[in-house]
Amino acid sequence: MTLPAERDLRRGLYLAPFDQLADPRTLVELAVAAEANGWDGVFLWDHILWRPPVRAVADPWIALSAIAAHTERIRLGPLVTPLSRRRVHKLARETATLDQLSGGRLILGVGLGSSGNGELERFGEVVDPRERAHRLDDGLARLNQFWAGEFEPRPVQQPRVPIWVAARWPNRRPIRRAARWDGIFPIELTGPEALAELVDAITRQRPDESGPFDVAVDLDPDTEIAPWQEAGATWILTDFGPQPQVERVLDVIEHGARDTNREHR
Repeated sequence: MTLPAERDLRRGLYLAPFDQLADPRTLVELAVAAEANGWDGVFLWDHILWRPPVRAVADPWIALSAIAAHTERIRLGPLVTPLSRRRVHKLARETATLDQLSGGRLILGVGLGSSGNGELERFGEVVDPRERAHRLDDGLARLNQFWAGEFEPRPVQQPRVPIWVAARWPNRRPIRRAARWDGIFPIELTGPEALAELVDAITRQRPDESGPFDVAVDLDPDTEIAPWQEAGATWILTDFGPQPQVERVLDVIEHGARDTNREHR
């Protein structure tokens, strides 16, 4: 396994497509500006509903397709898609098509999903966390089969579209799940020390030949990123919360990425 500490740090935006950002044209404009200002990725929350006072919610997949069509370099994807409420064969078609459209830039973030917003119960989705976990594991295995050639066209990226798995540390089962794929998106970490422990746990579960593995953490715009990078983060995603303001996002886009020490640029 390639240790996260040995990899270049990448910077991304983590945007809720809610309220001011519910217009997909606004999301495209922000993504284009991010690419022009040296950012490495744009990732969108994937929800059907959110808690008040949020009212307007955009579909992330439609917005990501528009972003893919108007950018050339930045990575993009949903963070995170609950597989328990998706038909895996439909998701296989969508992800392969989006990877084709973007020229191989898609990253698929997946997780159990949360019942805290009422978006599972209201629409008759599975609520039991164990059943959602079972469906997540089965769905990932099936998705990999579709990408491997059962469906055509295959994704541009081979052997597959990178998969990042959401997990809450120190819960061990999600860590084991993430270790089987390409990255982890830890939720609600208490600090860099907890991230370092998580990275150590992941490293011990992945063989040396398993290849690169991403560790993506979401931080507020004003957070000092150096301790998180030292703890093993390979991606720092700037998070604006559930009611992002367009002006604030634009200000961070214009200053955030280029104000950090990024020797690989």
